[in-house]
Amino acid sequence: MLLSEGNKSGATFTLLGFSDYPELQVPLFLVFLAIYSITVVGNLGMIVVIKINPKLHTPMYFFLSHLSFVDFCYSSITAPKMLVNLVVEDRSISFLGCIVQFFFFSTFVVTESFLLSMMAYDRFVAICNPLLYTVAMSQKLCVMQVVGSYAWGLACSLILTCSAFNLCFHGFNTINHFFCEFSSLLSLSCSDTYLNQLLLFIFSTFNVVSTLFIILTSYIFVIVTILKMHSVDGGRKAFSTCASHLTAIAIFHGTILFLYCVPNSKNSRHIIKVASVFYTVVIPMLNPLIYSFRNKDVKDTVIMIIGTKVFSH
Repeated sequence: MLLSEGNKSGATFTLLGFSDYPELQVPLFLVFLAIYSITVVGNLGMIVVIKINPKLHTPMYFFLSHLSFVDFCYSSITAPKMLVNLVVEDRSISFLGCIVQFFFFSTFVVTESFLLSMMAYDRFVAICNPLLYTVAMSQKLCVMQVVGSYAWGLACSLILTCSAFNLCFHGFNTINHFFCEFSSLLSLSCSDTYLNQLLLFIFSTFNVVSTLFIILTSYIFVIVTILKMHSVDGGRKAFSTCASHLTAIAIFHGTILFLYCVPNSKNSRHIIKVASVFYTVVIPMLNPLIYSFRNKDVKDTVIMIIGTKVFSH
Protein backbone atom coordinates (compact mmCIF):
# COMPACT_ATOMS: atom_id res chain seq x y z
CA MET A 1 0.00 0.00 0.00
CA LEU A 2 1.46 3.34 -1.04
CA LEU A 3 1.69 6.20 1.41
CA SER A 4 -0.10 9.40 0.47
CA GLU A 5 1.86 12.41 -0.72
CA GLY A 6 1.39 14.13 2.65
CA ASN A 7 3.00 11.23 4.44
CA LYS A 8 5.83 10.92 1.91
CA SER A 9 6.79 14.49 2.65
CA GLY A 10 7.62 13.39 6.20
CA ALA A 11 4.72 14.71 8.25
CA THR A 12 5.65 14.99 11.91
CA PHE A 13 3.53 15.30 15.03
CA THR A 14 3.98 16.96 18.38
CA LEU A 15 2.42 15.35 21.45
CA LEU A 16 1.33 18.23 23.67
CA GLY A 17 0.84 15.95 26.68
CA PHE A 18 0.76 18.07 29.84
CA SER A 19 2.77 21.02 28.48
CA ASP A 20 -0.15 23.33 29.41
CA TYR A 21 1.07 23.04 33.00
CA PRO A 22 4.85 23.71 32.98
CA GLU A 23 4.95 23.99 36.79
CA LEU A 24 3.61 20.42 37.08
CA GLN A 25 6.09 18.79 34.67
CA VAL A 26 8.54 17.58 37.36
CA PRO A 27 5.89 16.46 39.92
CA LEU A 28 3.99 14.60 37.18
CA PHE A 29 7.22 12.98 35.98
CA LEU A 30 7.97 11.68 39.50
CA VAL A 31 4.39 10.46 40.04
CA PHE A 32 4.17 8.69 36.66
CA LEU A 33 7.66 7.21 37.07
CA ALA A 34 6.62 5.74 40.45
CA ILE A 35 3.37 4.38 38.99
CA TYR A 36 5.12 2.87 35.96
CA SER A 37 7.81 1.28 38.18
CA ILE A 38 5.11 -0.34 40.35
CA THR A 39 3.33 -1.48 37.16
CA VAL A 40 6.44 -3.20 35.80
CA VAL A 41 7.37 -4.86 39.10
CA GLY A 42 3.75 -5.77 39.94
CA ASN A 43 2.81 -7.33 36.61
CA LEU A 44 6.08 -9.16 35.95
CA GLY A 45 6.06 -10.24 39.61
CA MET A 46 2.51 -11.61 39.23
CA ILE A 47 3.58 -13.67 36.21
CA VAL A 48 6.54 -15.11 38.20
CA VAL A 49 4.34 -15.85 41.25
CA ILE A 50 1.76 -17.69 39.13
CA LYS A 51 4.53 -19.62 37.38
CA ILE A 52 6.28 -20.89 40.54
CA ASN A 53 3.23 -21.66 42.73
CA PRO A 54 1.49 -24.93 41.65
CA LYS A 55 -1.66 -23.88 43.58
CA LEU A 56 -2.09 -21.05 41.06
CA HIS A 57 -1.94 -23.32 38.00
CA THR A 58 -5.69 -22.91 37.42
CA PRO A 59 -7.63 -21.43 34.47
CA MET A 60 -8.35 -18.19 36.38
CA TYR A 61 -4.66 -17.57 37.06
CA PHE A 62 -3.70 -18.68 33.57
CA PHE A 63 -5.89 -15.80 32.31
CA LEU A 64 -4.49 -13.51 35.00
CA SER A 65 -0.89 -14.17 33.94
CA HIS A 66 -1.81 -13.06 30.40
CA LEU A 67 -3.72 -10.06 31.79
CA SER A 68 -0.53 -9.07 33.66
CA PHE A 69 1.52 -9.47 30.48
CA VAL A 70 -0.94 -7.33 28.49
CA ASP A 71 -1.01 -4.66 31.23
CA PHE A 72 2.79 -4.54 31.23
CA CYS A 73 2.88 -4.25 27.42
CA TYR A 74 0.33 -1.54 26.85
CA SER A 75 1.57 0.63 29.72
CA SER A 76 5.11 0.26 28.33
CA ILE A 77 3.93 1.52 24.94
CA THR A 78 2.65 4.86 26.30
CA ALA A 79 4.35 5.54 29.66
CA PRO A 80 8.04 5.81 28.59
CA LYS A 81 7.25 8.30 25.80
CA MET A 82 5.01 10.27 28.15
CA LEU A 83 7.79 10.38 30.78
CA VAL A 84 10.36 11.57 28.23
CA ASN A 85 8.01 14.29 26.95
CA LEU A 86 7.63 15.65 30.49
CA VAL A 87 11.34 16.51 30.71
CA VAL A 88 12.32 17.45 27.12
CA GLU A 89 11.41 20.40 24.89
CA ASP A 90 11.19 18.38 21.68
CA ARG A 91 7.96 16.35 21.91
CA SER A 92 7.86 15.39 18.23
CA ILE A 93 7.08 11.93 16.88
CA SER A 94 7.17 10.74 13.26
CA PHE A 95 4.12 9.51 11.38
CA LEU A 96 5.48 5.95 11.41
CA GLY A 97 6.29 6.19 15.14
CA CYS A 98 2.76 7.41 15.80
CA ILE A 99 1.21 4.57 13.79
CA VAL A 100 3.39 1.92 15.47
CA GLN A 101 2.47 3.24 18.93
CA PHE A 102 -1.24 3.19 18.09
CA PHE A 103 -1.02 -0.31 16.57
CA PHE A 104 0.52 -1.95 19.64
CA PHE A 105 -1.55 0.05 22.12
CA SER A 106 -4.81 -0.83 20.38
CA THR A 107 -3.82 -4.50 20.09
CA PHE A 108 -3.22 -4.87 23.82
CA VAL A 109 -6.22 -2.80 24.99
CA VAL A 110 -8.65 -4.86 22.86
CA THR A 111 -6.93 -8.07 24.04
CA GLU A 112 -7.34 -6.96 27.69
CA SER A 113 -11.06 -6.31 27.29
CA PHE A 114 -11.61 -9.82 25.88
CA LEU A 115 -9.37 -11.44 28.51
CA LEU A 116 -11.52 -9.82 31.21
CA SER A 117 -14.65 -11.25 29.57
CA MET A 118 -13.05 -14.72 29.37
CA MET A 119 -12.27 -14.46 33.10
CA ALA A 120 -15.95 -13.65 33.74
CA TYR A 121 -16.94 -16.79 31.81
CA ASP A 122 -14.45 -18.76 33.92
CA ARG A 123 -16.13 -17.51 37.14
CA PHE A 124 -19.54 -18.45 35.69
CA VAL A 125 -18.42 -22.05 35.05
CA ALA A 126 -16.63 -22.32 38.43
CA ILE A 127 -19.66 -21.19 40.46
CA CYS A 128 -22.59 -22.41 38.36
CA ASN A 129 -21.09 -25.77 37.28
CA PRO A 130 -18.40 -26.59 39.87
CA LEU A 131 -18.51 -30.36 39.26
CA LEU A 132 -17.85 -29.87 35.54
CA TYR A 133 -15.31 -27.07 36.00
CA THR A 134 -12.12 -29.02 35.21
CA VAL A 135 -13.77 -30.56 32.12
CA ALA A 136 -15.51 -27.40 30.88
CA MET A 137 -12.45 -25.18 31.40
CA SER A 138 -9.92 -27.55 29.89
CA GLN A 139 -6.38 -26.39 29.15
CA LYS A 140 -7.11 -26.56 25.43
CA LEU A 141 -10.17 -24.29 25.75
CA CYS A 142 -8.27 -21.79 27.92
CA VAL A 143 -5.43 -21.62 25.39
CA MET A 144 -7.95 -21.13 22.56
CA GLN A 145 -9.68 -18.31 24.45
CA VAL A 146 -6.38 -16.52 25.14
CA VAL A 147 -5.10 -16.99 21.56
CA GLY A 148 -8.48 -15.77 20.27
CA SER A 149 -8.26 -12.62 22.43
CA TYR A 150 -4.77 -11.81 21.10
CA ALA A 151 -5.77 -12.64 17.51
CA TRP A 152 -8.87 -10.42 17.59
CA GLY A 153 -6.91 -7.55 19.17
CA LEU A 154 -4.27 -7.92 16.45
CA ALA A 155 -6.90 -8.06 13.66
CA CYS A 156 -8.74 -4.92 14.88
CA SER A 157 -5.51 -2.95 15.17
CA LEU A 158 -4.18 -4.15 11.83
CA ILE A 159 -7.33 -3.07 9.95
CA LEU A 160 -7.42 0.37 11.64
CA THR A 161 -3.66 0.86 11.15
CA CYS A 162 -3.84 -0.04 7.45
CA SER A 163 -6.70 2.43 7.01
CA ALA A 164 -4.51 5.14 8.59
CA PHE A 165 -1.89 4.77 5.84
CA ASN A 166 -4.40 6.29 3.41
CA LEU A 167 -4.58 9.49 5.48
CA CYS A 168 -2.87 12.62 4.24
CA PHE A 169 -1.07 15.05 6.54
CA HIS A 170 0.77 18.26 5.73
CA GLY A 171 3.87 19.47 7.54
CA PHE A 172 3.76 19.89 11.30
CA ASN A 173 0.76 18.63 13.30
CA THR A 174 -0.07 19.02 17.00
CA ILE A 175 -1.81 16.20 18.91
CA ASN A 176 -3.44 17.47 22.10
CA HIS A 177 -2.73 14.21 23.94
CA PHE A 178 0.18 12.29 25.48
CA PHE A 179 0.00 9.38 23.00
CA CYS A 180 -1.08 8.81 19.40
CA GLU A 181 -4.80 8.30 19.75
CA PHE A 182 -6.57 7.28 16.52
CA SER A 183 -9.35 9.88 16.72
CA SER A 184 -6.72 12.61 17.24
CA LEU A 185 -4.95 11.51 14.05
CA LEU A 186 -8.24 11.58 12.14
CA SER A 187 -9.01 15.13 13.30
CA LEU A 188 -5.63 16.32 11.96
CA SER A 189 -5.88 14.65 8.57
CA CYS A 190 -6.60 16.78 5.50
CA SER A 191 -8.11 13.81 3.62
CA ASP A 192 -11.57 12.22 3.81
CA THR A 193 -11.75 10.23 7.07
CA TYR A 194 -15.30 8.86 6.73
CA LEU A 195 -14.18 5.23 6.25
CA ASN A 196 -11.66 5.47 9.11
CA GLN A 197 -14.28 6.90 11.47
CA LEU A 198 -16.78 4.23 10.41
CA LEU A 199 -14.26 1.42 11.06
CA LEU A 200 -13.33 2.93 14.43
CA PHE A 201 -17.00 3.19 15.42
CA ILE A 202 -17.82 -0.38 14.30
CA PHE A 203 -14.86 -2.01 16.07
CA SER A 204 -15.16 0.09 19.23
CA THR A 205 -18.90 -0.54 19.55
CA PHE A 206 -18.58 -4.27 18.81
CA ASN A 207 -15.74 -4.74 21.30
CA VAL A 208 -17.45 -2.85 24.13
CA VAL A 209 -20.90 -4.38 23.56
CA SER A 210 -19.71 -7.98 23.07
CA THR A 211 -17.35 -8.02 26.07
CA LEU A 212 -19.91 -6.34 28.36
CA PHE A 213 -22.57 -8.81 27.17
CA ILE A 214 -20.36 -11.79 28.09
CA ILE A 215 -19.47 -10.22 31.46
CA LEU A 216 -23.03 -9.21 32.41
CA THR A 217 -24.55 -12.51 31.27
CA SER A 218 -21.94 -14.51 33.20
CA TYR A 219 -22.43 -12.52 36.39
CA ILE A 220 -26.24 -12.58 36.20
CA PHE A 221 -26.03 -16.40 36.31
CA VAL A 222 -23.39 -16.20 39.07
CA ILE A 223 -25.58 -13.91 41.25
CA VAL A 224 -28.67 -16.11 40.70
CA THR A 225 -26.65 -19.22 41.68
CA ILE A 226 -25.24 -17.52 44.81
CA LEU A 227 -28.74 -16.37 45.89
CA LYS A 228 -30.00 -19.94 45.56
CA MET A 229 -27.28 -21.29 47.88
CA HIS A 230 -28.64 -22.45 51.25
CA SER A 231 -25.34 -21.78 53.04
CA VAL A 232 -24.56 -18.13 53.75
CA ASP A 233 -20.87 -18.93 54.13
CA GLY A 234 -20.91 -20.79 50.82
CA GLY A 235 -22.47 -17.80 49.06
CA ARG A 236 -20.02 -15.39 50.68
CA LYS A 237 -17.06 -17.59 49.70
CA ALA A 238 -18.33 -17.91 46.11
CA PHE A 239 -18.79 -14.15 45.79
CA SER A 240 -15.35 -13.42 47.31
CA THR A 241 -13.73 -15.38 44.45
CA CYS A 242 -15.34 -12.89 42.04
CA ALA A 243 -14.63 -9.70 44.00
CA SER A 244 -11.15 -9.04 42.55
CA HIS A 245 -12.32 -9.64 39.00
CA LEU A 246 -15.42 -7.47 39.44
CA THR A 247 -13.24 -4.64 40.79
CA ALA A 248 -10.87 -4.88 37.78
CA ILE A 249 -13.83 -4.93 35.35
CA ALA A 250 -15.56 -1.97 37.03
CA ILE A 251 -12.41 0.18 36.85
CA PHE A 252 -11.45 -0.77 33.26
CA HIS A 253 -14.89 -0.64 31.62
CA GLY A 254 -16.06 2.23 33.81
CA THR A 255 -13.18 4.40 32.56
CA ILE A 256 -13.72 3.45 28.90
CA LEU A 257 -17.49 4.06 29.11
CA PHE A 258 -16.77 7.42 30.77
CA LEU A 259 -14.53 8.36 27.80
CA TYR A 260 -17.39 7.43 25.43
CA CYS A 261 -19.74 9.79 27.29
CA VAL A 262 -17.44 12.84 27.34
CA PRO A 263 -18.60 15.35 24.67
CA ASN A 264 -16.03 16.23 22.03
CA SER A 265 -15.15 19.85 22.84
CA LYS A 266 -12.04 21.88 23.65
CA ASN A 267 -12.92 22.03 27.35
CA SER A 268 -13.32 18.25 27.51
CA ARG A 269 -9.75 17.57 26.28
CA HIS A 270 -8.36 17.90 29.83
CA ILE A 271 -10.99 15.46 31.16
CA ILE A 272 -10.16 13.00 28.36
CA LYS A 273 -6.43 13.26 29.15
CA VAL A 274 -6.97 12.55 32.85
CA ALA A 275 -9.27 9.59 32.10
CA SER A 276 -6.77 8.31 29.51
CA VAL A 277 -3.98 8.47 32.11
CA PHE A 278 -6.18 6.34 34.32
CA TYR A 279 -6.66 3.48 31.86
CA THR A 280 -3.19 3.66 30.25
CA VAL A 281 -1.05 4.11 33.38
CA VAL A 282 -3.05 3.62 36.59
CA ILE A 283 -5.16 0.53 35.76
CA PRO A 284 -2.12 -1.60 34.73
CA MET A 285 -0.66 -0.78 38.17
CA LEU A 286 -3.89 -1.54 40.05
CA ASN A 287 -4.67 -4.96 38.54
CA PRO A 288 -1.80 -6.94 40.16
CA LEU A 289 -2.44 -5.11 43.46
CA ILE A 290 -6.17 -5.95 43.36
CA TYR A 291 -5.53 -9.65 42.75
CA SER A 292 -2.58 -10.01 45.14
CA PHE A 293 -4.20 -8.30 48.15
CA ARG A 294 -7.25 -10.58 48.03
CA ASN A 295 -5.47 -13.89 47.48
CA LYS A 296 -3.70 -15.76 50.29
CA ASP A 297 -1.74 -18.03 47.91
CA VAL A 298 -0.35 -15.01 46.01
CA LYS A 299 0.61 -13.23 49.24
CA ASP A 300 2.25 -16.40 50.66
CA THR A 301 4.29 -16.87 47.47
CA VAL A 302 5.45 -13.23 47.50
CA ILE A 303 6.48 -13.56 51.17
CA MET A 304 8.30 -16.80 50.35
CA ILE A 305 10.22 -15.16 47.46
CA ILE A 306 11.18 -12.15 49.61
CA GLY A 307 12.18 -14.44 52.49
CA THR A 308 14.33 -16.61 50.20
CA LYS A 309 16.17 -13.54 48.83
CA VAL A 310 16.75 -12.10 52.31
CA PHE A 311 18.15 -15.36 53.72
CA SER A 312 20.24 -16.02 50.60
CA HIS A 313 22.15 -12.80 51.38
